[in-house]
Amino acid sequence: MNTQTRLIKESPLVQGVDERIAYILDTTPWGGTPSLPAVVIKSAAGIDVTATYASGSASVSGDDITTPVIHSLVNDTQYRLEVKFTISGNVFEAYAELYGQT
Repeated sequence: MNTQTRLIKESPLVQGVDERIAYILDTTPWGGTPSLPAVVIKSAAGIDVTATYASGSASVSGDDITTPVIHSLVNDTQYRLEVKFTISGNVFEAYAELYGQT
């Protein structure tokens, strides 16, 4: 059984409202070599706001997943960044708290 926590170790992430950042998740704690990456950004209320705050799509290079570019976050607003991926037929989902800041 995988004892890896789902919480991304860098959480919470703080991002400036004018910044544009693609985050990288190292999947080696889950076994590495991921496929089918999917990224969702949710508001504090749990509403999917990915279309508003992300551009592009997730990609894989070796054991690393790169998120779409996250942008235009609102100051003093909390989000949840979820990264879902498949390794050896198992589907995992890691997450981080993400905060917009001026």
